[in-house]
Amino acid sequence: MKITATIITLNEERNIARAIESLRCADEILIVDSGSVDRTVELAQNLGVRVIDANWRGYSAQKNWAAEQASHDWILSLDADEALSEALEAELWSLKKTDPRHDAYTMPRLARYLGRWILHSGWYPDRKVRLYNRKKAGWVGEFVHESVQVMGRVGHLESNILHFTCDSLSEHLRTLDRYTTLAAQEIASRRLKVPLWRVILDPAWTFAKSYFLQRGFLDGLEWLTIAYMAAFYTFLKYSKARIMS
Repeated sequence: MKITATIITLNEERNIARAIESLRCADEILIVDSGSVDRTVELAQNLGVRVIDANWRGYSAQKNWAAEQASHDWILSLDADEALSEALEAELWSLKKTDPRHDAYTMPRLARYLGRWILHSGWYPDRKVRLYNRKKAGWVGEFVHESVQVMGRVGHLESNILHFTCDSLSEHLRTLDRYTTLAAQEIASRRLKVPLWRVILDPAWTFAKSYFLQRGFLDGLEWLTIAYMAAFYTFLKYSKARIMS
């Protein structure tokens, strides 16, 4: 079992070295960069990985194109702001020594937000398929929240991907603005109508769900920011979709 790790990048000089250095279990590391103007490409090349410059196709299409360029059928897909934990790396080394019994594997993702690891608020375990055989799986999702669709058996790994999210509220707001626009475009493209009551009530429900059902109060003061931002995301997504329609 040989693995190609793929990462798509755009101006990720803050994160790229950490992601690459966590991928010692990969037989090949492939960076697909879409026009970075910072030191992303330089840092990646200095670490000896393969870098390809490619026009932006959208999240799913870019990740599928990256998988097509890989030297091996088994793909380990990471985002630039992620890294393998040491435990997950050890689990992957062990898996490589055996014939895999599945066509893809999920793994939990643990997020670090404002300097704190978040274990509740609906953020954990947040399982994602990130290791897959490209002959049996591929990325789907035209606008945002892309995921791997598997035509076969799915297994489960137990150790964490580490997700280094926002270090500041201003960074979170910039990210939220970008993703709500993409989510609204997806709603508009499907010609789905967003009634006014959803704009008013869904944000309140999102906040309450994060606090009560997903036990956000156990995440310290950060839970309040997470719950509020989740509610604001819902409000912006539906408001932008109504405007686009």
